[in-house]
This record gives sequence, C-alpha cells and structure tokens, in this order.
Amino acid sequence: MHAHPSYFRVFLTFARNSLVRDMTFRGNFLIDTFSSMSWVFMNLGFYVLIFHYTPMIGAGSGWGKYQFFLFLATTLLVNSLVQMFFMINVDEFSELIRTGSLDFALLKPIDTQFVISLQRIQWSSLGNFALGLTLIGYSLFQVGALPGPTQVVLYPLYVACGVAILYSLMIGLAATSVWLVRNQSLFDFWFYITNFSRYPMEIYRGTFGTPLRWFFSFIIPVLVVVNVPARLLARPLYPESAADWGLPVFTLFATLASLLVSRWVFNRALLSYRSASS
Repeated sequence: MHAHPSYFRVFLTFARNSLVRDMTFRGNFLIDTFSSMSWVFMNLGFYVLIFHYTPMIGAGSGWGKYQFFLFLATTLLVNSLVQMFFMINVDEFSELIRTGSLDFALLKPIDTQFVISLQRIQWSSLGNFALGLTLIGYSLFQVGALPGPTQVVLYPLYVACGVAILYSLMIGLAATSVWLVRNQSLFDFWFYITNFSRYPMEIYRGTFGTPLRWFFSFIIPVLVVVNVPARLLARPLYPESAADWGLPVFTLFATLASLLVSRWVFNRALLSYRSASS
C-alpha cells in the first residue's frame, strides 16, 4: 500500500528543481522570457493601433480602450499561469506514452495526473504574468475606478477558475494519446478552441455569432475563462440582468464539471494503457 506524500511538498520540490534547471541555463531562460514578453508588446501595440480608429471593440459592447486592456491583462494572467504550470508537461504526455516513459510515472507512490501535470514549472512565464499585473494597474488608473472588496476577492477566484477550465480541456485532449499513441494535431485543437476566449463575448452576435457564443459558453466553456473575471474589473459590480449574475454562478459549476470530466477521461485512458515492458 502506497504512503500518501505531501502533495504541496512534492510541488515545491518540482518548482525548486525547475528553477535550478532554468538558472543553470540562464541565457535560454532570458531568451524565453524576452521572446514571450515581446509577443505581448506586439499584440498590445496592435490593439493600441486599433483604438486609434475606433473607441470601442464592438458597437455598444462597453469594451472601450482601457476596459479592453483590462480584458487583455486578464488573458495574460490566465494564459501565463497555464503555460507556467501545465503547458510544457501536458505537451510531453504523448511522448511519454510513445517512449514508454509513462511506466515510471505510474510506479511512483503519488497520483499520476499530479506528476504528469506539474513535474516541470516554466518560470519564464512569470514575465507575462508581471506584465498582466502592470497592465491591470495602469488600466484601472486610466479608468479612474479602484476595485471594491468584492471584486478583489472574486477576481483571483475567477482567474483560478479560468486556469482550471483550460487545464481540464488540455489534459482531457492529451489523455487521448493513450488510444491514439501520438495525437499532436488533436492537442493543437486546444489552441484553436481557446482562441475564442481571447475576445469579449459581446462581439459574438448575429446569425453566426450567437450560436458560437452559446456553444463556447455552455458546452465547451472557454468564453467564460476570461470574460467573467475581466467583467468584474472592467464594469461596475452591478448586474444589468439576471444573466450577469447567472454567468459567474455557471462558471463555478463549469469549473467543477470540467475538472471531474477531465479526471474521468484521464483515468479511463490509463486503464487502457499497456506498459512498454508488457
């Protein structure tokens, strides 16, 4: 019978080992940090150019320049956390299966999904996280409205919900590698889906946009990942309709459901795994 290790202590070990590895190759670490931050600055410059010609993203949507920058900053926070903790690990999952290295993870006296998901930490993603926090502070200053106590509490909660939803989708798709052996193209599908989360849901209107908004909010809930926490900062915390209260409540449900479904898919996939030594 396996002993139950302290997961927090194991996580700290993973984080320390990853930091030591990154500091061993400081040049590569600095290049990764600089390149990811450069990409952010180029995107920010693109949106600055857009707002030179229009006062709002989507007519009547409420997403003016600095409101949208709050949305963009929230995207940075969510994506940087996903990249920091999960992206590099989940991306290598299919390779572990192909080479048989998954056997070693299965033999460890700790939950396999935990080991697969968190064994490496990408510290270079902290640069984008810091940019996101800076952009939030700057945008709130320009808007001229400080967040209230409720927003201060709820915003980190819903950022964490967004990270959990994206992780669930990522690990669920990666787990199919057990059946398909190598499914890099299917994992890439995660990037295509999450592109919908990078824009305010108010722009999805009309005959084509409304079904997309409904599908990617309530079936594959990627639209709530950024929209719900960003709306807490970009707009006053006074709902205009029942839907404004309903969406945050649904996000909590969607987070729990996503984690449970992805956990079931992962465990189901492991039951089908055949050891490389068998």
